[in-house]
Amino acid sequence: MSQLQNYHMTPEEFRRYGRLVIDWIADYYENVESYPVLSQVEPGQIQAMLPLAPPQKGEEFEDILKDVERIIMPGITHWQSPNFFAYFPANTSGPSILGDLLASGLGIQGMLWATSPACTELETRVLDWMADLIALPAKFKSTGSGGGVIQDSASSAVLTALLAARERATSFQFNEQGGTNLTVYTSTQAHSSVEKGVKVAGYGRKNLRLIDVDSNFAMRPDLLKQQIESDIKEGYKPAFVAATIGTTSSNGIDPIRAIGEICQRYGIWLHVDAAMAGTAAILPEYHYLQDGLELADSYAFNPHKWMFTNFDCDCFFVADRETLIQTLSILPEYLRNQATETGAVFDYRDWQIPLGRRFRSLKLWFVLRSYGVEGLQYHIRQHIQLAQEFAHWIEADPRFILVMPPPLNLVCFRHRSGDVFTQRLLKKLNQGGKLYLTHTVLNGLYTLRMSIGQTNTQVHHVAQAWSLIQSAVAELEAEL
Repeated sequence: MSQLQNYHMTPEEFRRYGRLVIDWIADYYENVESYPVLSQVEPGQIQAMLPLAPPQKGEEFEDILKDVERIIMPGITHWQSPNFFAYFPANTSGPSILGDLLASGLGIQGMLWATSPACTELETRVLDWMADLIALPAKFKSTGSGGGVIQDSASSAVLTALLAARERATSFQFNEQGGTNLTVYTSTQAHSSVEKGVKVAGYGRKNLRLIDVDSNFAMRPDLLKQQIESDIKEGYKPAFVAATIGTTSSNGIDPIRAIGEICQRYGIWLHVDAAMAGTAAILPEYHYLQDGLELADSYAFNPHKWMFTNFDCDCFFVADRETLIQTLSILPEYLRNQATETGAVFDYRDWQIPLGRRFRSLKLWFVLRSYGVEGLQYHIRQHIQLAQEFAHWIEADPRFILVMPPPLNLVCFRHRSGDVFTQRLLKKLNQGGKLYLTHTVLNGLYTLRMSIGQTNTQVHHVAQAWSLIQSAVAELEAEL
């Protein structure tokens, strides 16, 4: 055996160290509540513990794992803590971790059907499962004119949709000629990825129109229609509308049917971003969220937010896959193969911006098979019920204002004493390390967000959070 080969980890070493890592992860989940949810380190503290250069000689794996505890763990914000109520959840679960581990072990490159047929065909079938599970119109399935593909995030999904809409609006001439008078529309509450996508796709920030919202922070269709008609009169060509089911700040739900009817009238691509809230449509009682989707051209939601599947995993669906493929397909000689040329297979490289792709459908398949529909429904329903109960506690406390009735699992509230007090309250809660909340600004007022959706969050975690909030308020009031 050559000296070079001796540097590799042997299968037997992999077994031994792999067991150590699995045990470490299992121990972490057993003890995750013992860590401060929000990392308490100062800027630069982690780098100060890291050497300026890599080791010249390989180190023992046990020493590397010890340094995970010593160096890395203090700088971790524990998204998998059941006391994590910030942003939106970024969940995982045992089946998802193991599916991802298996995908890493296989280490395949799934850019073409030919490079690993199972990677492509499992993804096609699992995305069809997902379309049925969340009550999408049949046109979004691979058995029709559309289909689904796993992107890394909702940001990539909206950028991909923007590109396809741009080419459709210009009869596929934009890439040839450049320049644009195309306009894009979304609400003032939409995710920042729309603005970034507009810049990356070449529409130009000046061609993005932000449409105002109603009292429930949902886009107003009447204002959308007015803006579209005004732009047409000014010589612009409306090309893309991004509607949202579950905005980041408030979980606001845009009226998809009314927006879709406007888009149909003016020939505009409608993309629907349901990044977090789309998971709720697993429940039959929330199928109403999908009303009007038959009018949409594309739709995306993230199982990595609320469906116990680790990042990254965005399910992106299109009604017309040929437009998407024509927009993104480039076939150099070194990728030509018989299967592709028959037209009988999907090459998902043509459905996304990068060429390469990982075997992400494997972890989603593990989750769906391990939980089953009933298991997913049970936990999602529980999270929504916990949020509704927390909202009732807020309403019953005269010190707080419930900004809006929570449509799903996000509760937005603030203290009646105003912005400064509410800001101090958030800082005090997060410094304590026993929970983590984030904020937004709604109607110009500083607002706290309680997002309930972490995989292992149960009623006693929410009750403890409420107790901590009340105690923190009492302490702050005593300081005044």
